[in-house]
Amino acid sequence: MKKILSVISIALLCSCAFNVKAPDGRPGKDGENAKPIISQEAIKASMEYLTSDELGGRETGSEGLEKAAVFIEEYLKSNGIKPYFKTYRDSFKVKDLDGYNIVGVVEGNDPKLKNEYVILGGHYDHIGIGKVVEGDSIANGANDDASGTIAAMEFGAYFAKTKTNKRSILITLYDAEEKGLKGSAHLAKRLKNEGINAYTMINFEMIGVPRASTEALAYMSGYERSNFAETLNGYAGEEVVGFFEGAKKMSLFMRSDNFPFFKELNMPAHAISTFDFTNFDYYHHVYDEADKMDYVHMANFMNKMIPALEGMMNAPTKEVVLNDE
Repeated sequence: MKKILSVISIALLCSCAFNVKAPDGRPGKDGENAKPIISQEAIKASMEYLTSDELGGRETGSEGLEKAAVFIEEYLKSNGIKPYFKTYRDSFKVKDLDGYNIVGVVEGNDPKLKNEYVILGGHYDHIGIGKVVEGDSIANGANDDASGTIAAMEFGAYFAKTKTNKRSILITLYDAEEKGLKGSAHLAKRLKNEGINAYTMINFEMIGVPRASTEALAYMSGYERSNFAETLNGYAGEEVVGFFEGAKKMSLFMRSDNFPFFKELNMPAHAISTFDFTNFDYYHHVYDEADKMDYVHMANFMNKMIPALEGMMNAPTKEVVLNDE
């Protein structure tokens, strides 16, 4: 038990530590004109714990999944991200298994706009045990989807620290994605029933490896269903999110945790990914490990997303809209 707590403490300390740069990109001190940036070290610390063999591949209902849930809860708490419900856990059943979404909130700083919510998320479960390769049977799920989970966590920590969001943010980490989007479906329905005023949702799905240099940094599933990508890129001042032809062919929009939010809340809800089925050979494979992740790329992606997210969170009107069918 002491070993577990020690590992978690180290990861949390790294995750709470931002590098700080001035607007021109040079290192600076905390102050009026300096903003924190998400560091490779913070990302790697969380990744190495969430993908450790100790967690056994994070299958729903397992001891390892519970350890991952506790880690995420402690991360949110230590970074000043409050529970959205009475606790961080949104509990549900998958047959006879207990499932837990983890849900935190960063309140917006505008008296009116804080009543509107931007939902950021990723799934923290994985498949547990995979096909044995060279004696290894634990499918640690680094790219799928510890990478997206960490992105949502880091964005939560960033906005909790900077308080640069007029709209409120839900940080949502889903269980049982691998069982058929069960966790996100439960949460989306619960939020609908409770009457949440949700604006948009972004699901970060497999952002641990870079695309080819000739491609956009990331792509968005369901690209044609809204003006989301175009609007985000406008806020970012560059093309962060592009079009991937294979996304429609593989029905990726309906295969990830964004879909239940689109279906239940009738709002722009998309998955953003940098894995395009050509740049990583270990999908649902025991080699999907922390040491296969590109931390320079991950930090670059997250930091480029921040101005895009700030634009969406702070626009005086809802500029991201669904396209007419």
